[in-house]
Amino acid sequence: MKITLVAGARPNFMKVAPIIDAIELQRKSGKDISYQLVHTGQHYDKNMSDDFFVQLGIPAPHANLDCGGGTQAEQTANIMVRFEKYLQVHPTDIVLVVGDVTSTLACSIVAKKLNIQVVHVEAGIRSYDLTMPEEINRMVTDAITDHFFTTSEVANNNLRKCGINEDRIHFVGNTMIDTLLKQEKKLLRPAIWVEANLENGEYFVLTLHRPSNVDAEQKLKLLLDTIVTESMGLPVIFPVHPRTSKNLKLLGIQADNLYMIDPMSYLEFNYLVKHAKAVITDSGGITEETTVMRVPCMTLRNNTERPETVTIGTNELIGTDPNNLPPAFARLFKGQWKKGAIPELWDGKTGERIVDILDQLYNNK
Repeated sequence: MKITLVAGARPNFMKVAPIIDAIELQRKSGKDISYQLVHTGQHYDKNMSDDFFVQLGIPAPHANLDCGGGTQAEQTANIMVRFEKYLQVHPTDIVLVVGDVTSTLACSIVAKKLNIQVVHVEAGIRSYDLTMPEEINRMVTDAITDHFFTTSEVANNNLRKCGINEDRIHFVGNTMIDTLLKQEKKLLRPAIWVEANLENGEYFVLTLHRPSNVDAEQKLKLLLDTIVTESMGLPVIFPVHPRTSKNLKLLGIQADNLYMIDPMSYLEFNYLVKHAKAVITDSGGITEETTVMRVPCMTLRNNTERPETVTIGTNELIGTDPNNLPPAFARLFKGQWKKGAIPELWDGKTGERIVDILDQLYNNK
């Protein structure tokens, strides 16, 4: 069985790393299984140096399609053209895609048109918000996927509503959590810890990147002013996403307790998250990590494709209105934030379950 693993952005590598570990274990036990790791190059990330792969135990990609830049359509087309050429030279039995980035969509379409089996890891998650490019990527990918590996019963039900047969839905857990649990003891204290004189549970971590929060300058200013005010003087550590950086420069926002810093490595960022009083974010993936680390999380969105982080975990949807923040901060400071629990099968063994099922499906025919 030959598997081609596709990754297009840094979080994708976190999701495929446990699958690679599990494949290597199967190979050592004599199973007929091999893989190729293809990086589409969709996102350039200066933190994805050789150290990134070494620190996280991820092998360097076998190929980089170098498809960064351009509009959504240009990038999708570029990935499709280059991935098709790659598959023609490197035949495979399965194309395994993860998550919901442009590469997930583009490579699924190419594989399916070449009559190659498509496997989607993190399938079935939905925000039902079609203004999000990621939602379109999820829906189209799942429409042509052969086997679906899911993180929750909510995702399973979303797929059932689309008429997917039970024998194609595989509830396995969350590979991002596999990586987190594997790396938790290796987390690195970043330089900002000393620079900002941080103490456990006495600071906030902030991330913002969604257009609804960062593209309107006055909205962004009001959000940041509110967070600074409501944080009761505690440091707010804000690794700034490139798309946010441009607007921040125009606004000239400054506060004694606001630390706007460059994006950090995975090990450094999650060190900050683990020891924070709370995280304020508009990301989806971070809400999964805060849930497992039992850190309170305020999500500045009106919807989420990961509802289990709200119904089970430590996450709450605050919405995009800055006026919703003061009551949330008040509850946090009063010690009234929910404790949360860890969703089923988020136990660090998802990669092994995925590869075991692939072996049963494709090696035992």
